[in-house]
Amino acid sequence: MSMSRAQRREKLTALAKTRILVTDGAMGTAIQALGLADKAFHGERFATWPVPLRGDNDLLSLTLPDAIRTIHEDYLAAGADLIETNTFNATSISQADYGLQDVAAEIAKAGAKLARAAADAAEAAEPDRPRAVMGAIGPLSKTLSISPKVEDPGYREVDFDQVYDSYYAQAAAMADEVDFFAIETVFDTLNAKAAIAACMDVNAGADDPVPLILSGTITDNSGRTLTGQTTEAFWNSIAHAKPWAAGLNCALGASDLRPFVADIARAADCMVIAYPNAGLPNAFGQYDETPDTTSGHLGEWARDGLVNIVGGCCGTTPDHIRAIAAAVAGVKPRPVTPRPVALRLSGLEPFELIA
Repeated sequence: MSMSRAQRREKLTALAKTRILVTDGAMGTAIQALGLADKAFHGERFATWPVPLRGDNDLLSLTLPDAIRTIHEDYLAAGADLIETNTFNATSISQADYGLQDVAAEIAKAGAKLARAAADAAEAAEPDRPRAVMGAIGPLSKTLSISPKVEDPGYREVDFDQVYDSYYAQAAAMADEVDFFAIETVFDTLNAKAAIAACMDVNAGADDPVPLILSGTITDNSGRTLTGQTTEAFWNSIAHAKPWAAGLNCALGASDLRPFVADIARAADCMVIAYPNAGLPNAFGQYDETPDTTSGHLGEWARDGLVNIVGGCCGTTPDHIRAIAAAVAGVKPRPVTPRPVALRLSGLEPFELIA
C-alpha cells in the first residue's frame, strides 16, 4: 500500500535532516534529445491544428505520454528523490502562444498524473524511500513588471487578476497529484506573487494543502533577477508564503551561481534548493558542462553547508543527476535555523530593521 502525501512529506522532511535531497534534471533537454518532429507534438488529436506545435513540450503529456513517463523514470533511476512535472508552461497565458489556452488545465493535469505514476512506481519498488512530485509552475510568457513596449513603460499585456486566474487553474488541475507546488525560474516576483496567491487559495480549506517550493533565477553576475531584485530582496518578497524550500535555479551555471546561493542560504529560514544549468550555453544553444564538472561544484556547495536540496536545470541529464547524487552522498545538509525577529522589506534591495 502506497503512503499518503502527508506521510511522504513527513518522511522527506525527516530525511532532509540527515542527508541532502536530490531533484531531477532538465525535462527540455531530455525532450530535445528525442529529436521529435512537429508531427509528434501534434499527435492524432491535434493533427490538423493550424499552427506549428513543436516546442510546446508540455503538450507531449497528452500526445506522447510514454516518452514523458520514461524521462521521469530515467531521473528516478539516476537517484532523484523529487521529480518535476512536465508543466512548466501549462497555463492558459503561456499556452495561448500555440492557441491552446483552453487545453492548458488538461495539460497540467496530465503532466501531474504522469509524474505521480512514475514516482509511485519507484516508491513501490523501494518502499522505505519516499519519491515526491513537484508540480512545476513556470514564470509565464508575459510579465507584470516590465513593459514589452520600449516607447510605453506603463503598458502591460496582462494584469494581476489575469495572471492569478491562469495560475489558479494550473494549480487546481495539479493539486490532487503533486506533493509540492514548485513556483520556479522566477524572474518577475510580481508574477510569482500571483502564483503564490493562487496556490494558497487552491489550498484554502483543503484537507491536505500542498506546500510551496519557490525558486528564483539570477540572470547575470549582477546577482539580480530580470526585474532587478537581489537574492535577499527576492527572499523578503516571498517569505510570507512560508515555503517548504526556497532557492535558485536556471540562468547561470554552478560556478557563477554559487555566491547567490550563499546569499539565500544566509537569509532563508527554510530549506535551500538549488538546481543550476550545466554551465552557460555555447554558440549553438547547447550545454557543454559534463556531469563531473556540475557535480563537483554542487558537492562543494554541500560540503560548505549551503544547500538542502540539489539537482539540475537546463542542459542536465540523468548522468548529471547520478553524479550529483554521488557527490552529495554522506554530506550533512545545511542546518535550518530561525532568524531573529525583524522588520524585513524589499524593493530592488532588501531592508532589515531589528528592534
